[in-house]
Amino acid sequence: MTKNGSANPSRKMRRRGSIDVVDAKVAVDLATAQTYSENVFLFIPNLIGYTRIILAGLSLHFMSYHPKYCTLAYVISCLLDAVDGQAARALGQTSKFGAVLDMVTDRCTTSCLLCYLSSAYPNFAVVFQLLISLDFASHYMHMYSSLVTGSRSHKLVTSEVSRILWYYYNDSRTLFFMCAGNELFFVSLYLMKWVDTPIGLGVYSPWLAGLTWPELVAIPSAFVCVGKNIINLVQLWKASKILVGVDLAERAHARELQAKKE
Repeated sequence: MTKNGSANPSRKMRRRGSIDVVDAKVAVDLATAQTYSENVFLFIPNLIGYTRIILAGLSLHFMSYHPKYCTLAYVISCLLDAVDGQAARALGQTSKFGAVLDMVTDRCTTSCLLCYLSSAYPNFAVVFQLLISLDFASHYMHMYSSLVTGSRSHKLVTSEVSRILWYYYNDSRTLFFMCAGNELFFVSLYLMKWVDTPIGLGVYSPWLAGLTWPELVAIPSAFVCVGKNIINLVQLWKASKILVGVDLAERAHARELQAKKE
C-alpha cells in the first residue's frame, strides 16, 4: 500500500496469461512444421470459418443484382458464426487463430454490407461510415486491451470491469440475440431496396397499408441495432480506460525501478 492507503499500481502488474511470450520467428517455424494430426489451420472450427468467408464472398458477388442468393449466402455465413465456437469447445479445438479469424470475418462481412448500404442510401452514408468505424475501433481496442492484461480471450470480461460487457459476452443467448438482431436490421435495409410489395396490413391500420415485409422486420430489429452499438461504445470506453490504466501502472513501475537505481 502507498502512504495514502491506495494500492501500488506496480504490484498489480502481472505476466501475460499465455504460457509465455513466444518469439515471432519460433511461432512461424512451429506453424510451418505442424503435422496433419494437429494442424491448427485444419481444425474443424477454422474450416467452418473458411466456409463463412467463402459464403460472405458469394454474398458480395450477388449483392448488386441477385438479392435472394445474396441474402441466403449472407445469412448462412452469419448463422455459422454461432456454430464454430460451439464446435471448438466440443472438439477441444479452441485456438487464438480461430478467435481472431472469427472476429475479423464478422467485422469485414458487416462492413462490406454497410458499404453497399452507403451507396443504396446516400443520405445516410455518414451514419453507415460511423457504424463501421465504431465497430472496428471498439473491437480492436477491446482485443488489444485483453492481450496486454493477459486475458486468454476477449470474451472473458468480469463484472468488476463492466456489468454490461460481462452479461453481453458471458450469456450466449444474449450475445446471439444482439448479433443476430443487428445483422437482421442491416439485411432488412438491403432487402427494402428490392421488395416493394405491401404485405396487406392496411386492413388493420391505414398507417400499415404500404408496409413491406423487410420494413416490418426492420422496425423491431432497429432497436437491437441501437443496443448493439451502445454496447460497442461501452466496449470502446472500457478498453480505453484499461489501456490508460496499464500505461499508468507501467509508468509507476518504471519510476520505482529508476528510484532503486538512484
